[in-house]
Amino acid sequence: MTDSPSKKTRRLREPNGGARKTVRLEDVAVLAGVSTATVSRSINEPEKVNAEMRKRVLDAAAELGWIPNAAGRALASNRTHIVGAIIPTLDAEIFARQVSAMQSVFTRHGYTLFLGCSNYDPMAGYQQVRAMLTRGVEALAIVGEDHPAELFDLLKHHRVPYVVTYTYRLDSPHLCIGVDHRKAFRTMTRRLLEMGHRRFAAIFQPTESNRRVVDRIHGVADELGDAGLPLPPERLTIGPADMDRAARDFVELMAGRPDERPTAVVCGNDLLAIGALNGARDLGLVAGRDFSITGFDDLALASRIPPGLTTQWVDNYRIGELAAGKLMNMIGKSDGPFESAELVPELRLRGSSGPAPSP
Repeated sequence: MTDSPSKKTRRLREPNGGARKTVRLEDVAVLAGVSTATVSRSINEPEKVNAEMRKRVLDAAAELGWIPNAAGRALASNRTHIVGAIIPTLDAEIFARQVSAMQSVFTRHGYTLFLGCSNYDPMAGYQQVRAMLTRGVEALAIVGEDHPAELFDLLKHHRVPYVVTYTYRLDSPHLCIGVDHRKAFRTMTRRLLEMGHRRFAAIFQPTESNRRVVDRIHGVADELGDAGLPLPPERLTIGPADMDRAARDFVELMAGRPDERPTAVVCGNDLLAIGALNGARDLGLVAGRDFSITGFDDLALASRIPPGLTTQWVDNYRIGELAAGKLMNMIGKSDGPFESAELVPELRLRGSSGPAPSP
């Protein structure tokens, strides 16, 4: 008579009066009722195993407490099933969304994600990539293009596929999954011009090692230039990406006669715009009536603060999904072609913007 799975489990766990036996791949195969090859494929190449059979294998592995030996798998298959991601900061909702999506995709394919944080320091990011390569990462996702040329040369030398996320340029030499930031801020500025605004100011985060911010500033300047309205240097402030600094800058920008001060303030992100709104309250100014202000990213808080922040929403989860999907397709396939993908932000008009106030 055939043993039930529960009896098989007891035999594996309690031989010789209860001494625990080292569980092997073969034991998982017996309990799941599959071949050892199927167990191996379920772990190493899950896309080649149907969902029902893989579940049986994973359930059996969990019941027996079996964990695949990563080093052994790597030696046997010349694969580590590890991918890496380098993000600028752990403090940003936008990057957390990307990482969450990537991890979901990698997990479905049986891959483990190694995460590194550069804190906007290009050399720190480079060192983390070197460390990941020594651990055998098979592919890498990197936020932005602001990295030393040596980093990309290193990846090409080791033939490690990579994608650049959160940014997109038509002429980029890299495979990009993200947003054309210059174009996005031209769109926002154009909308404010259509509302009748002619006196503009801008509050931005640091540009060093952040081409995305540089592109956003250029987008504002380009659109204003086409309208014959240059952005005066004294009306562009750049500094730490915190709300207190934005509030102080806003107060300074609004100093002077009401008929001369800016009627539209473009901010580099939502956090700066929210800080500027705090400064406006200190001055007794009402956004959407006395001036207009905009942000970028559409953080969860943007729609909840009064009067609601006009901003642009970026589907960062989708960026992560697309990036991870492309990396999975690229692993072991050097022939390509693999195309970049541009995600167009969605303009979300709320109460913080409105027609230019009457002179």
